[in-house]
Amino acid sequence: MPIPRVTATVDLAAVRHNLCCVRAFAPQSKVMAAIKADAYGHGAVPVATTLAEAGVDAFAVACLEEAVTLRDAGIATRIALLEGVLSRDEAEEAARLTLEIVIHDRWQLDLLASLPAETRLAVWFKLDSGMHRLGFPLTAVPMLCEALAAHPNWTLQGWITHLACADDVDSPMTVRQIAAFETAMAGIAGERSIGNSAGLIAWPQARANWVRPGLMLYGASPMPGKVGRDLGLKPAMNVASRLIAVHEVAVGESIGYGATFVCPETMRVGVVAVGYADGVHRILPTGAPVLIHDTRVPIIGRVSMDMITVDLRALPQAAVGDPVLLWGDGLPAEEVANWAGTLAYELFCGLTNRVHYRYV
Repeated sequence: MPIPRVTATVDLAAVRHNLCCVRAFAPQSKVMAAIKADAYGHGAVPVATTLAEAGVDAFAVACLEEAVTLRDAGIATRIALLEGVLSRDEAEEAARLTLEIVIHDRWQLDLLASLPAETRLAVWFKLDSGMHRLGFPLTAVPMLCEALAAHPNWTLQGWITHLACADDVDSPMTVRQIAAFETAMAGIAGERSIGNSAGLIAWPQARANWVRPGLMLYGASPMPGKVGRDLGLKPAMNVASRLIAVHEVAVGESIGYGATFVCPETMRVGVVAVGYADGVHRILPTGAPVLIHDTRVPIIGRVSMDMITVDLRALPQAAVGDPVLLWGDGLPAEEVANWAGTLAYELFCGLTNRVHYRYV
């Protein structure tokens, strides 16, 4: 049996814990868990099964294919398609699978209106309160109410908007967006959904009938300068490899492609069986940490396709076969992402099919 080079261990108990944290932040709200992008790289079916057993109210996915995967796995919980449907065939399949369609543009409205009148649809209307990505203008609310009234077999699930700057507690934009959304919704029937992870954590007024947590379910913080544990969350993923070589390299010798790191003294250098083909960003610079024997040691030289090299001067006991943590307990993904100039979202979603997944 081959030994996995790289393993992502996903702690499903941590996912359940993080759902409890969502409910503590927004105790009056229903929870639509974002499990798009294969549950942010954690595995959509095991995560959805865990959250369904924990009583989550609904799931949010990006597209029909993601929803079909869940239905094929026996997930019966409500599922919303955040980008709606792209064709008549998709609309018919969404109706067959009792999916909830988020309508964000006039062409989608016309597409659904072209289906046979007896077609039963569950719909959300997405409104653009200022992010200017997807959504009807706020002035379209009366038109949308008329469209709903014209289709008695459509059931309104609610009204959605999305916040552009919820992770910036000093930005006035979130206040403006929420105020604009609430003004447009005044006197309009239907449930509301505003807050994603950052929104529900930082903005009490975004804790509407529904919240839509994503990143925080996986134990990472959406707030700059904080890691998940600062918010009471538990990291759900540990990504680890192992040392496959340890060398002593002489002073003045260089390491790796481009010879970007030159040994300042004779030193022990470890080679770890992981690289950008596994999802470890090539942009990670010399100095970015990994964890060996609970000690942070720096990457040196360039990340290559299948390997990284690390400075073992602080760990004379390190040996071939020792596990190497890339991120997880003790080394937050948020911190590693910061070294790469990106976000934990991208680390999670960027793991490739070479990574072996293990669920506990």
